[in-house]
Amino acid sequence: MESDIYETAWQKLLDSIIYYEDRPVGTVAALDTEGEAVNYDQCFIRDFVPSALIFLIKGKTEIVRFFLLQTLKLQIKETQLDFLEPGRGLMPASFKVVYVDEEEYLKADFGDRAIGRVTPVDSCLWWLFLLRAYVIATEQYCLAHSPEFQKGIRLIMELCLSARFDMYPTLLVPDGSSMIDRRMGIDGHPLEIQSLFYSALLTARQLLIPDRENFKILKAVENRLEPLAAHIRHHYWLDIERLNIIYRYKGEEYGEEALNQFNIYSNSIPYAQLSEWLPEAGGYLVGNLGPSKLDCRFFSLGNLMAILSSLTTKKQSQAIMNVIEQKWEDLIGYMPMKICFPALKNRDWEVLTGCDPKNRPWSYHNGGNWPVLLWMLAAAAQKTNRIEIAQKAIEIAARRLKTDEWAEYYDGKNGRLIGKEARKYQTWTIASFLCAKEILDNPQNMKIVSFDFNDLVECS
Repeated sequence: MESDIYETAWQKLLDSIIYYEDRPVGTVAALDTEGEAVNYDQCFIRDFVPSALIFLIKGKTEIVRFFLLQTLKLQIKETQLDFLEPGRGLMPASFKVVYVDEEEYLKADFGDRAIGRVTPVDSCLWWLFLLRAYVIATEQYCLAHSPEFQKGIRLIMELCLSARFDMYPTLLVPDGSSMIDRRMGIDGHPLEIQSLFYSALLTARQLLIPDRENFKILKAVENRLEPLAAHIRHHYWLDIERLNIIYRYKGEEYGEEALNQFNIYSNSIPYAQLSEWLPEAGGYLVGNLGPSKLDCRFFSLGNLMAILSSLTTKKQSQAIMNVIEQKWEDLIGYMPMKICFPALKNRDWEVLTGCDPKNRPWSYHNGGNWPVLLWMLAAAAQKTNRIEIAQKAIEIAARRLKTDEWAEYYDGKNGRLIGKEARKYQTWTIASFLCAKEILDNPQNMKIVSFDFNDLVECS
């Protein structure tokens, strides 16, 4: 029975492959034929990540290499005169193969055709993550060291490290610029982007050749790493001890010695719920931070990626896993794993989502459960030596995913309902399930998704 599930999943993954110039170049978002295609027939950079990882693990590296080569060609290389054009260094959100006069070419979408027309900030960060994974899996550093890829990495870093109207080491982005690609009140400095940004900086430091052309970029990368890590590990961290400190904050403080540096007003924090919900030995990184803003929602992708990139310390990583283990019904439920907790409700839902019906409470990005997060959960569990968490989560997914035809997401506070608008045979659901199992069965696979604590910034 178990082997049948994996064989079915693998076949569906192979069926999802897109071909360009007679070579595999990516996977479609979903194979569901019931509804209108919309953009589910395209290959999204973020969606392709779990597919790429399982292909690398299985030794099918050609598709990942060709994907990296072709998406690099789609990257914006020159400054545009029209301010409505994408910025230099940006990677597309997605692409598809189109035919004109019997000629085929790749048509890229930089967010100009997406819902909300939001530029995909995370695409270039995920692209770097995949490039590093490919290089480590194949040991083909020559690809990353080629002039074209060196320029591509530099352009991404220039885009991320450019001068801006901001005083923080974090990356300032609009709402909907990541996996949560609809309005959810995460504009500013959302955790998901900061975790990916940190891994991108580490990747650039690892893959850029230390020559004259890269000198300034490498220097800028080094200058950003430690402040970013220190900022996230301190200001974004929330546990019972930190909650007590914030609870006693005084507002309107001024000067360098101010304890309440972001002027957080105590009444904006749900202390009663948090003091009951947070386990004694638990803690996590909050979802966002800014002037008078502390978003205390638990965002799974940002916390899991923080563990994998070692943005969190070893102690903090264990505390995050404690929260997941002890708040299992809230964060895992009947289908791993909830994208954020708790859901926005009532007036908060109206204001922060713009009354988005798809993001109603406990649905889609507003507290829905997403099987794609399974590979990150398994990897974080493997890295922190909390294998039992991954085993239990994979067993839950195995009981339902095939029967539910590999649904995109699940609704309800406990994840029992297949998403109201969920596509079936969602490729990243299939790939994530396969990837999670491989990561759990063979810890050697961790080398392509994890950054070693020993090689990273260890600031106090």
